[in-house]
Amino acid sequence: MIYLDNNSTTRLAPEVWTAMSEAWSNGLVNPASQHRGGQRARRALEDAREAILRHLGARTAGMRPDRLIFTSGGTEANNLALTGLVQPNQQVLISAIEHPSIFATARHLSSMNIDVRQIPVDHDGVVCLDRLGELLRERPTCLVAVMAANNETGVIQPVSDVARLAHDAGALVHCDAVQWVNKLPTLFSTWDVDCLSLSCHKFHGPVGIGALCLKHGVTPRPLFFGGFQEDGLRPGTVALPLVLGFAAAVRLFEPGIADSLQSLRDHLELSLAQRLPIVVNGSAALRLPHTSNVAFLGRDRQALLLAADRHDLCLSTGSACSSGSSERSPVLLAMGLPANVLDSSLRLSIARDTTLAEVDQAIDILTAICSS
Repeated sequence: MIYLDNNSTTRLAPEVWTAMSEAWSNGLVNPASQHRGGQRARRALEDAREAILRHLGARTAGMRPDRLIFTSGGTEANNLALTGLVQPNQQVLISAIEHPSIFATARHLSSMNIDVRQIPVDHDGVVCLDRLGELLRERPTCLVAVMAANNETGVIQPVSDVARLAHDAGALVHCDAVQWVNKLPTLFSTWDVDCLSLSCHKFHGPVGIGALCLKHGVTPRPLFFGGFQEDGLRPGTVALPLVLGFAAAVRLFEPGIADSLQSLRDHLELSLAQRLPIVVNGSAALRLPHTSNVAFLGRDRQALLLAADRHDLCLSTGSACSSGSSERSPVLLAMGLPANVLDSSLRLSIARDTTLAEVDQAIDILTAICSS
């Protein structure tokens, strides 16, 4: 199998499996227990939490440290941020290219008479700062949600500029960084956002754990009730082996990984362009180094996906949370792309364990399919 669907999920790294296996083997118990076994588990939990916070560029020392709340994944973290930070009689602004979990939460908020409005993006998929400024001036805003980089195109967003505009208007800022983490350095404090979501299985960690990083003093209302764990924001027994796997996964980050990923991605795009009529969506903007959204002009995206699958080549038509849908991508629609691009676009995403040989095989397979 040639796996180029890493934005959906990545393979578990051996180092992560080892860390989780040791946690289970060492008999770590409930970190909320007061006995010595519980205290030992609590120390392991907090050491892992601090290591992840440092990796995200958050403040861990001083009188105003940032917090990390463990969740079941990026979707829960996004839900916690949006539903927990809305205020009555104030609008919520979300970019037009957010993840389905943001859009679904926004629809829920709208059903509760919360005014949710979209910030448009330009043809390259970059959020329009001028329009954001206009929306902020139109009425009081409690929250602005703009992702760090898009999960379908990889297009990077001007998060720091968004935060500046939002804070000047008295609004908080949420940033979905699920696809960003461990591909490029994460700069929570530098970006000056108020909360940031991440999901461990997007960078070779276990499925079932994510987190919401919170600036000091920012406290959303909880989604669940029944315990004091995670500062009362996410009650229930913490899955300590998953947390330790999380910490092991962030340690896999290497400063040179972005160059390696981009080299493979550029080889993929250039080779396809030499053989086939393609358009790389968002290519004029800054992008994550591991993501390509390619329109194979003249081909139907769903038929191409199925043909690739018959050759054991794994691709996707968009977000994994909506990949069962045959509808056009809301992200590409928001970019205003023409119908022939919308109907022929696939996402190809690589990872640190993707090889040049696998990429070359994928190029050969796609060329053969499109030439038949």
